[in-house]
This record gives sequence, structure tokens and C-alpha cells, in this order.
Amino acid sequence: MDKTVEIVILAMVAAFLGLRLYSVLGRRAEHEERPIQPRFEPKGETAPRAPAPELPGSGPNAVPPRALVPGVTPAIERGLKEISAVDRRFDTLAFLDSAKMAYRMVLEAFWKGDREALSHLCDPAVQASFEAAIDAREAAGEKLENRLIRIEEATIVAASFQAPVARITVRFVADIAALTRNADGVMIAGSLDDAVEARDMWTFSRNTAAASPDWLLEETDEG
Repeated sequence: MDKTVEIVILAMVAAFLGLRLYSVLGRRAEHEERPIQPRFEPKGETAPRAPAPELPGSGPNAVPPRALVPGVTPAIERGLKEISAVDRRFDTLAFLDSAKMAYRMVLEAFWKGDREALSHLCDPAVQASFEAAIDAREAAGEKLENRLIRIEEATIVAASFQAPVARITVRFVADIAALTRNADGVMIAGSLDDAVEARDMWTFSRNTAAASPDWLLEETDEG
């Protein structure tokens, strides 16, 4: 066969295959690919902004606290509603999350002997009680090497509002590994290998008339 004719035939076959491949990929792209959205809007154009989500416990169709937190009694629900009526920023679920964080932070500050951290988390009476225990521990030359393994449960067991103070009591059930060493570094109590269950009832309070949104630990008890 003439080489010129052979080259022309090969070129036609290549072109045909290329068109077939393009047509298949093109149709697939139309059905499968999604356009990539630009990270920034072009100047002069403003994208419609989605409405901000409402926090639980707020808005005209607010869900009552009893539906949000299992086990809430009518008395607790009434107290939470009274607090919400005064403090529109209050949210039951967000409070519980913050309470669990505070539980961990207070325990770790106490174990480390961090008086400064305790002063920001506790009211003066509770702070003084913690500091007295820290002083006694340091005088004995003892050191704690405790660890909060997990918080199994955090349940609201009481809520009240006595103007201007709001109070909420939370029962914590947690697993804690506790170890105490003496001044020589010798273990004298506990073990980090075996966690023990701790049950605590902590009451948090907040002055709703104050500018600060912070809740402070007002009372501790075994639960």
C-alpha cells in the first residue's frame, strides 16, 4: 500500500477514536461532575446569606428543656425556664457541655495545686476550701498524679432562680485514676492502672445582673 494512503487512513482512524472518546467523556462529565464553587464572591455581587441557626431553647418554637435533656422533672424545667426568661443567652445543652469542661478544669487545677485557675472557676468559699486542702497536701509533701479518664454522666438535678442569682446543680459520674506520692516520690495510695468511679454533685451559680456570663462553682458534695 502507498505510504501516503496508509498515513491518511491512520489519521482518520485516530480522529474517529478521539471524537468517540470526547463524546463519551463529555456526556459523563455532564452527569457526574459538579461545578466548583469559588471561595470568594466576585466584587459587586453579594451571595444570599443563610439565616443563623437558632440555639435550642430560644425562638418562637423553642423546645422545652425536658425534651432536650432526659430526666428533667417539671420542677427543674420550671427553674430552667425562669433562668432562660432572665438570660436570653442561656441554653441548657450548652450549659451542660460547659459544666463538663468546668468539672475537668477544676479537678485538674486542684490536683496540680493551681490556685490561680481555681480563682477563676470557683466562688470564694469553694476556692478557700480547695486551697486549704492544697495547703495541707503541700505541707505533708504529698503530690497527686490523678487523671480524669472519662465523664460517664452529667445530669441536671436541680435548677432555680432567686433574683438575681441563677443556680443549677449537676450530678457527675466519672472514672478517675488516682495516685498519691510522698515527698520522696514513693507511691503511698492509689493506682493509675485502676480507675475508680466518682459521683459528685456540683452547684454552679451566676449573677444574671452582672456583665460577666461566667458560671462559678458554688458548692460541692458527693452524689
